[in-house]
Order: sequence, then C-alpha cells, then structure tokens
Amino acid sequence: MSVALGVAEDDALGTSVRLVVTRPGRLAGAKAAVDSLLQAVDLACSRFRDDSELSRLNAAPERDVRLSPLLTSALAAALRAARITAGAVDPTVGRALKVIGYDADFATIAPDGGPIPLAARRVPGWRRIRFDQRCRIVRLPRGVEIDLGATAKALAADLAAAHALVAAGGGGVLVGLGGDVVAVGEPPDGGWQVQIEEDSRAPITGGAEAISIISGAIATSSTTVRGWSRGGVALHHIIDPSTGLPARGPWRTAAVMAATCVDANIASTAAIVLGCEARPWLEAAALPARLVDTAGSVTRIAGWPPESGP
Repeated sequence: MSVALGVAEDDALGTSVRLVVTRPGRLAGAKAAVDSLLQAVDLACSRFRDDSELSRLNAAPERDVRLSPLLTSALAAALRAARITAGAVDPTVGRALKVIGYDADFATIAPDGGPIPLAARRVPGWRRIRFDQRCRIVRLPRGVEIDLGATAKALAADLAAAHALVAAGGGGVLVGLGGDVVAVGEPPDGGWQVQIEEDSRAPITGGAEAISIISGAIATSSTTVRGWSRGGVALHHIIDPSTGLPARGPWRTAAVMAATCVDANIASTAAIVLGCEARPWLEAAALPARLVDTAGSVTRIAGWPPESGP
C-alpha cells in the first residue's frame, strides 16, 4: 500500500531544494527547520555575500580568525576532502574561480562574453591553511581565498535532513539540494526513488534513469550545468587544482553513492578532476558510481545499479 508523502520545493544556496517527508502532517515544521539551516549555511559559507563569515575570513589574511561552529564544520569537511583526494578537491580555488569569471552568484553570470586571459597555475594548496579545529582558529596566508562550493552544499544537505527528521518527529526524510540527495530515517515502502540527471532542475519523469535507496546519499557533479563561455572558450565551475583551470577530463558527469552527502560529493567532484584515474580510485574506495563521458556514454562501477526506466 502506497503512503502519501509530504513534498515541498524551493530555492536556496543558488540551487533547487526538494524536501520529502513520510509524515505529511509535519511537513511545515520540517520545511521551517530546513529553511533555517540553509539560511545559516548561506550566511556562514557563501563566497558571494560580502556579509558572510567566509567573505570576512577571505578578507583577513595573515590573521588568526575564530570561526563559528558551522563554518568550522564546513572548513573541516573541505580540508578532509583535500586530504582524502590527495588535493584533487581543494578549497583554495577561490581566486581561480574569480579569474575564470565565476565571481558572483551563478544566476548573475552572463552565459557568453569576451575573451579573458587564462594561464595554467596551480592553486595555493590546502596545506597552506593553518587550522586548529578544536579551538576553531584559522589563519590564511596572503593570496589564499577559500571556496567551499565542493563540500558546503553537501554538508548543508546532510544537516538539513537531520534537522528535518527531528522537526518531523521521526518517520523518513529525503532532502535534495541541487545534485546532492540524502535520505534519513524510515524510508517509504520500496525505498526512495531518486532520478539521476545531469541537471538537478530537470522535471521528474517516468523515462529518466532512477534508482531506489533506503538511506544514505547520492551526489552528482557535472560540467554541463554551471557553464559559461568567454571568447568562445567553454568554462565551468569544477577547478583542477593542478592547473587552476576548469577540469578537462573524459567525464562530464559523475554520480556517486556514499553514506553521507559530504562523502558522495567529495567523490563525485574528485571523479571529474581525476579523469582517467577516477575509475580505479572509486573502485578502490568501494563507492558505487555512474560516470558519463563527454560523448554521453555511461559507465557504471563498484555496484551502481544497472539502468532502469519506466
């Protein structure tokens, strides 16, 4: 017997938000909890708000800065991402993103424009950040600007799902934050049906590939969605830290399953940057993944379910 679900959709953090609960009568409270959490993440972690905590940190090089617990958690996640990917996912890409034109909320970025100077230059590197997580103190060297885009949204999805579950009084909760999807609590009969798309704003249809999950997370990273052009050169938001330029590997999209959105997003972003090394890296980590190459061919590895449709 199918059970009615409560569904709410919105926008936050520059992306789409979808909340689904198995206790529809508690949807309003769960939505309020998610909204409050996402507002707090935006104020702490946004690179596009002058009043955000992250912007103030980036504007204060060579100084010890005490962080809020939320930004501390976000920075810790970003530095862990750098450590476990050997620097393939690196938070010191902030200045590189500005150089290629991603210097404001993506909705305001012109899709086309004149040429800009581009030169391969390794980003400063995460090891240059001095971070005492226990004391919540960080010091950035001059010239280092942090961007938390690869992990903060995923952390927000994990936290939003946890907050929504408490506000809903239990049951099951699914949160979709752009390409980051996390399920917690008791799933509906048959599990949560998750549509796999390159564009998280694509309408839910019966013909798209979908998988069923009981709990955990799926993150999708793609070079095809947040893209723009300057002087005829196609650019996108996933930076290869070794060059400071958009990653130019064989994969245009990577979707990865993991226990948390943070871990799934770390892996999906790393897969785009690692290119040909992504497959053995994901297999060694036992992370199920679906990789789409630039020609549209799909590779499923490490136990990712076979294609399913209507």
